[in-house]
Amino acid sequence: MGAITRMSKSFQGTNNSNRKRILFIAEAVTLAHVVRSIALAETIDTCRYNIYFAFDPRYNHIIGKLPFAYKPINSITSKHFLTCVVKGQTGYDVTTLRAYIKDDLKLFREIHPDIIVGDFRLSLMISSRIAGKPYMGICNAYWSPYVKHHFLPVPEHPFTRIFGVWLTRQIFNLAKPLIFKRLALPWIKILREYDMPSNGLDLRKVFTQGDKTLYADLPQLIPTSKLPPSHHFIGPILWSAPVSPLKWWDKLSEEKPIVYVTLGSSGDYSLLPEIFSAMKELPITAIVATAGGNNPTDVPNNIFTADYLPGEEAAKRAKLVICNGGSPTTYQALAAGVPVLGIPSNLDQYLNMLYLQRAGLGLLVRSGKATKQILYQTISEMLNNPSYRNSAESYRQYMKLFSPQDIFPRLVESALEDGVPQSLTHY
Repeated sequence: MGAITRMSKSFQGTNNSNRKRILFIAEAVTLAHVVRSIALAETIDTCRYNIYFAFDPRYNHIIGKLPFAYKPINSITSKHFLTCVVKGQTGYDVTTLRAYIKDDLKLFREIHPDIIVGDFRLSLMISSRIAGKPYMGICNAYWSPYVKHHFLPVPEHPFTRIFGVWLTRQIFNLAKPLIFKRLALPWIKILREYDMPSNGLDLRKVFTQGDKTLYADLPQLIPTSKLPPSHHFIGPILWSAPVSPLKWWDKLSEEKPIVYVTLGSSGDYSLLPEIFSAMKELPITAIVATAGGNNPTDVPNNIFTADYLPGEEAAKRAKLVICNGGSPTTYQALAAGVPVLGIPSNLDQYLNMLYLQRAGLGLLVRSGKATKQILYQTISEMLNNPSYRNSAESYRQYMKLFSPQDIFPRLVESALEDGVPQSLTHY
C-alpha cells in the first residue's frame, strides 16, 4: 500500500463530527481518474468537511501519501480496459456492473457520505440513486451530448487495417447512434433491474451522468450548447507526480529547445524507439518519462529519461510536449503555453486531440502511422512554426479564467443544499 493511509475504525461510520462527509471514488483504469479526484479533494476545506477516498491501489506507489482517509476498492485491470477500448468496447458487462454496485453500496454503508464525487466510476449513476445520495460526476466535455461538434474519430481499431481509415470513418459515423446505444446496454439492463428509467440512454450519457456533471475542460476549446443547469465547466484539473530530484534536471542545457515526452499510464510504449530515433536526428534536448522502465535499450545522448517527471515543471521548460493526446498532459502543456504533438491510440485520446488540432494547439499523428520520418517532420514543423506556440499562449490565458480550486468547493456546497438526488426520468 506504500504511503497511502488505510481507513481506521474511527473513520468507518463512527465519527461523531458534525462536518459533512464527502466520498471520492475513482476508477483506476488509468492514473488520470485517480489524480483528478485527489486534486479536487485538495481544494476542500477539511475544517468544514470530512474527506474519504476509495480507489484501487495499483497507482499508490506513484501517488505517495494522501492526507485523507482511504479504503481500497476493486476496479477492472488497466490492461483489460485498454484492450477493450482499442476494440471499441467499454470493458464493463452486466456482471461487472453488478459487482461494482455491490461494492459501492457496501462502501456507502461504512462511511455514510453526504455526497459522492466520482471520476469514471460508471456504476455510481445507479448505486448513488439506490442509496439516495447526491452524486457529482467528473468527466470530459468531448463526451457530452451537448457538445457542438458531434464527430466520431476512428482510433486504432482493427477495422482500419482491413478497410483503411477513411472508409472506417464513414462506417463509424453512419453507425454512431447504434454504436453508442449498444455500448450502453449493460447499464440499461441494470437500470431496468432496479426499475429505474433508461429511455434515451447511450454511452455519452453514461459517461456524463450525475446530479451535477463536472467538465474538466475549457469551454473555449470544447464548445457546447444548451447545457442543463446541472452541467458545469470547472476547468482543467492539473496534477504532477511527486518525484525525487533528478541528477540531470538542473544541468539541462537551454541552448537547444527542450521537448518533453510522456505517454502516460495508457500510452503505447512500443512507439518509444521510433520517437527516440526521430529526436536523435534533431537539434533538441529531450526529457522523457518512461512510466517505470519502458526504456528503449539504446538512448541517444540528447535524450534524458526518468521513470516519472514532474509534469507541470517539465512542460514549463519545454518548447513542445509529445504525449498520448489525453487531456491531463495536454492541459499541463497549455497551462505553460506549449503546443502538443499527440499520438493517440484510443477514442478518448483521439477526441481530445481533434479539438486541440482544430484550435491550432497541436498536431495529431496516428499511432499506427508514427514512423521515424513522420515524427521527425512533425516535430520540426511544430518547433519552427510559431503559430502553434502563439495559439497555446492564448489558451494559457483562458485557463486563468477557470479555477477548479474556486469552482469545485462552491458546487459541492450547492449540491449539498440541493439534497435528495434527482430521478433519472430525463436523459
